[in-house]
Amino acid sequence: MTSVNGLDLAATLKRLNDVGIALSKEANPESLLELIMLTAKDLCHADGGTIYSVTEDNHLAFEIVRTDSLSIAMGGMSGKEITLQPVPLYKLDGTPNSSSIVAHCVLSDVTINIPDAYDADGFDFSGTKAFDKALGYRSTSFLTVPMKNHEDEIIGVLQLINSLDPETNEPIPFDDNKQSLAESLASQAAMALTRNQLVEDMRDLFESFIKLIATAIDDKSPYTGGHCRRVPELTMAIADAVAACDKGPLAEFTMSESDRYELKIAGWLHDCGKVTTPEWVMDKATKLQTIFDRIELLETRFELIKRDAELVKLRSIINGTDPADAEQAYHDTVKEIEDDLDFLRRSNVGGEFMSDEHLAHIDRIASKRWMGLDGREHPLLTDDEVRNLSIRKGTLTNDEREVINHHIVATIKMLESLPYPKNLKRVPEFAGGHHERMDGKGYPRGLTREQMSVQARVMGIADIFEALTARDRPYKKPMPLSVALDILGKMSLEGHIDPDIYTVFIHSDIWKEYAQQNLIPEQCDDVDITGLPGYQAL
Repeated sequence: MTSVNGLDLAATLKRLNDVGIALSKEANPESLLELIMLTAKDLCHADGGTIYSVTEDNHLAFEIVRTDSLSIAMGGMSGKEITLQPVPLYKLDGTPNSSSIVAHCVLSDVTINIPDAYDADGFDFSGTKAFDKALGYRSTSFLTVPMKNHEDEIIGVLQLINSLDPETNEPIPFDDNKQSLAESLASQAAMALTRNQLVEDMRDLFESFIKLIATAIDDKSPYTGGHCRRVPELTMAIADAVAACDKGPLAEFTMSESDRYELKIAGWLHDCGKVTTPEWVMDKATKLQTIFDRIELLETRFELIKRDAELVKLRSIINGTDPADAEQAYHDTVKEIEDDLDFLRRSNVGGEFMSDEHLAHIDRIASKRWMGLDGREHPLLTDDEVRNLSIRKGTLTNDEREVINHHIVATIKMLESLPYPKNLKRVPEFAGGHHERMDGKGYPRGLTREQMSVQARVMGIADIFEALTARDRPYKKPMPLSVALDILGKMSLEGHIDPDIYTVFIHSDIWKEYAQQNLIPEQCDDVDITGLPGYQAL
């Protein structure tokens, strides 16, 4: 039976084939290096070895170090940090560091096979000899192999030390067969490492581009800065809590690392459609705001009315009216004008709810007349001003709310147009469902709870809680934590959000951790979770 290095040839080839398959599957760089080193040492009967990586500043950094007989294991999966200094490829004067065997291997692009380091010429083994003397070791044979990627660039070095005789266990030179095996492994390893690095680089580029879009959306409006960052962070915290929960209706829900990555990407992209939303709608801080707050026009208009009232007073006095009576009439008119304007100023600020009585007051003001600069009478408020001032909740008209709501339609269209890899196929569904409701009354698709994934339902709660507690919205004051949680609880009872996820959210104290990191002290009031609407202890 033909054998190589004491191993059956068929067994050796099978081992190499198995390693190739393993290298193609392994994604963890540290595990890859570990596999390379252990396999090379095993097939070449080496006592020790080192893997170096070529750094951008022309050094060789130690990635993994092993010596079995000395029980040395550093780097890789050992968990022990390597403290050895990198080997420079060039000296301080810029000349090649040819006295170092590993540096020469890289600079010359050659495999270096040394039978006995103590008899070798041209290389500096003083450090090796000092190491041997300190530990009672004898570094004899060295096999140093460059690791080249698909572009024929050297990305690292595989070095094996002391090939051991299978019978005597004494150091012997690395023969040609062992050198071929090591070179084959080094080639496979370099390709696997390069592939993984390319994948990692593409992943980093992809994530950076996504975060760039999210940052651009946040920067688009001074009032939503950080929303696209906070929502994915909160989404992941809630999802992890749900996955860790072993009680209740969601006890069976789990997430792999691939699932977590998919949800994280969806979180960062959940509002990408806002790139299509006009800034004047996103930033509408008051009901009358367009490119500026039109309350200023009303204030000017009311000043003109006060001027006209003063003219009426003066004319009436000239025409014989008692000055005291004229002054009282003027005072009453000005007070009514100022009261109306003060009411309109308050109405212009979007609140939680505007009553029928307040709407009727706006109509009464609108029915009054004033003399314009054109010499003609006009209604005191235009139809558009009445329509905006009569907004019952918030600062947006129905049409403007439709413009805002369109961002989720745009988000879905944008995300569904992308060619996703298999592990990101659900990104559009996760990101596009955060404005749906459990009762089917949400938008844009009117999905019910049963039609939505747990991840989409999680993101819905994260998006709402972030919006409720945000302190940078132009249309509302920072909301106390207790009020935000009370509103969220009512939403869970009304079929707006998932009640089971809401319970996990409250039970896991995620809201408390979020508040400590993102809210101002004035918002962080005391909360009795047992009194929150819809909360059921797990």
